[in-house]
Amino acid sequence: MRKVVYGGACSLDGFMAGPNGELDWLVFSKDVQKEMARTWASSDTLLFGRRTWEGAVAQGGGSTTPGVKGYVFSRTLTSIAEPGVELIRDDAGTFVHALKLQPGKDMVVMSGGNLARSLFDAGVIDEIGLNVHPVLLGSGVPAFVSGARRTQLELTECRKLDGGCVLLIYKVKH
Repeated sequence: MRKVVYGGACSLDGFMAGPNGELDWLVFSKDVQKEMARTWASSDTLLFGRRTWEGAVAQGGGSTTPGVKGYVFSRTLTSIAEPGVELIRDDAGTFVHALKLQPGKDMVVMSGGNLARSLFDAGVIDEIGLNVHPVLLGSGVPAFVSGARRTQLELTECRKLDGGCVLLIYKVKH
């Protein structure tokens, strides 16, 4: 079965972006680039929250590369014009559960805490990978928001990266 991976870069105080979406604090060392390449090589599906996707489009992204399918989960959008990206207005957990049963590579959740929380609550996230950066942002887009249930984790990797970052990988205990 395919694996659903959530995570990305976050500040030590748990934010994935600053209060206005700032990402100027990110460290892009060779270690970080290697980890990003490893994640992208093992994935063929991107699961976007609406705000994250809109931010990507505003920065000139939002479309996918050949062989990668994108899904944007939103109750407010009515259409998406980007090639390779499909709007999903249905329940995210049910949709992702069905995707997990299809053949393919891993799926990466590209979202702040809201979409991730609904997927945690639905029990479909299998792994959390965080690249913790040496900065305290004070506020911003949280990596995790309150949810309906507790999620137990098992640490599978902890490693220092160049630039003072720490890579943490947890398996979700279902």
